[in-house]
Amino acid sequence: MTLLLNEQYHLCCYSEIRADLRGLGYHIEHVENKSQQPGRTFDYQNLAASALDSENGLPQLGINAFGGHVQGKNKSVDMAQFIHCHLPDCSRYFAYLSNGHVVPSIDLTEQEAEYAQYTIDHLNLNSGFLQTERRNHWEELEQLFEEHIEKDWDLHQLLQLDLVPSPDHKLHEFFSITRQFFQQEAEQVLQSHAPALI
Repeated sequence: MTLLLNEQYHLCCYSEIRADLRGLGYHIEHVENKSQQPGRTFDYQNLAASALDSENGLPQLGINAFGGHVQGKNKSVDMAQFIHCHLPDCSRYFAYLSNGHVVPSIDLTEQEAEYAQYTIDHLNLNSGFLQTERRNHWEELEQLFEEHIEKDWDLHQLLQLDLVPSPDHKLHEFFSITRQFFQQEAEQVLQSHAPALI
C-alpha cells in the first residue's frame, strides 16, 4: 500500500481526495475486478490505492460511497469503456464544474464522452459527498485567486504550494480541479517545478 500511495502522491486513484487526512482510510483497488480476472489479483499493474477502507470510510459515507466499493464497480466492468488511472492521460477525459460535478470533457469525441460518463456513473463520482467537497474546493480557489489578484500577490507561489509535491511526496487534494481552474498558470508552474506531473 505504501508504494502505491507514494506513486499516487497519496491521492485516491478515482477521486483525488486525501483519505488519510479525512480518516476515511485507503484500500488496495483492483482496477480490473478480481472476479472478472482472477489471474490479475496480484498483478501490480492492476492495483491502485483508493479511498474508503471497510472499517472507517465505507461506513461513514454509506450511500455517498464512491470508487471501488460502489455497486457499479463491484459488478462486471467493461474494461473497453472504463477510464482508469493506469491509462495514459486519463485525466483529459474529465472536467470539473464549479457546482462540484464531474462531467466528460468537452474536448472528447462522442465515444470518449460515453466512456467518461460510463466511468463517472460506475464509480459514483458525483456522489453527494464528492460534489460537496469539490464545490468547497472550487470556492476556496476562487477566494484565493481573488485575494491574490486584489493584493497583487504572486500567483505562481500559491500554485507551487498547491500543485508541486511536498518534500514527503504528497499532493494537495483535487489536483486536477486546481490544474483546470488555473489553466495556463498551472501548466507553467508544473513545467517549471514538477514536469513529471504533466
